[in-house]
Amino acid sequence: MRDFLPIGEWAEKTINFILENDHGVLERLGDVVGDMTALTEQLLQWVPDWLLAGMFVALGFWRLGWKFAVVAAAAFVVIIGTGFWPATMVTLALIIAATLISLLVGIPLGIAAALNRRINYLLRPVLDFMQTMPAFVYLIPAAMVFGLGRVPAVLATVIFAMPPVVRLTALGIRQVNKEQVEAGITFGCTPLQVLLKIQIPGALPSIMAGINQTIMMALSMVIIASMVGGGGLGNNVLASIQRLDIGLGFESGLAVVLLAIILDRLTESFGVRKEERIARRKGGQGQES
Repeated sequence: MRDFLPIGEWAEKTINFILENDHGVLERLGDVVGDMTALTEQLLQWVPDWLLAGMFVALGFWRLGWKFAVVAAAAFVVIIGTGFWPATMVTLALIIAATLISLLVGIPLGIAAALNRRINYLLRPVLDFMQTMPAFVYLIPAAMVFGLGRVPAVLATVIFAMPPVVRLTALGIRQVNKEQVEAGITFGCTPLQVLLKIQIPGALPSIMAGINQTIMMALSMVIIASMVGGGGLGNNVLASIQRLDIGLGFESGLAVVLLAIILDRLTESFGVRKEERIARRKGGQGQES
């Protein structure tokens, strides 16, 4: 039976058409993304491992207290002791690059979706498509357009990881107290002032939750992106699967888990108000006593 809807052929023709008529735009985009990723990676590799680990531990102590600082220190000791620090920094550079691009595009889109119903209706099916499409599928057009390496890995990660920050930014702005918005308008605030001084601050916990989810999804995707030359811990995970190396797979997987825990808890703390963090600490101390 012949297919009467050759969607795959249409998609392939669309990609080929873009490649033939982009006038070098994609190449320049790839250069920018590649340079940003390489610069981030070089910076992370340039800082001594003990100093960068100490900075994360100090940040954890400031945001979450001494217990998390001890956990973070132990996690970095394991990563450094197993020899996966360089690969972890490559993975972290990919996450940072993909997250920055996702936020630069996603937060404005979320704001636009919150303020304009038509944009919201147009974005909703696109975001559904981006979130439900299997992650491996994004690697195919990315590799076709940009070849193998860090650039297709970062851009495929952006597509996969951006929807949460768009959705939660829009949700947070919609949930801002309408009375506060009306009061701002009454006192003569322009729409931009209302957005910057009332809506975005009020939506900040939701926006930070979106950033947290974007970082977590970026971490999962950059591991998969090792299949197109992304590098980092994903290469070790992929090599362990190909060679059925249990030891390598466990150690590299453990490094991924520890990095995920540190990034998750730190970014989550920025979405919690200071009073709530203090209450959580007191609650934990009360349970111990």
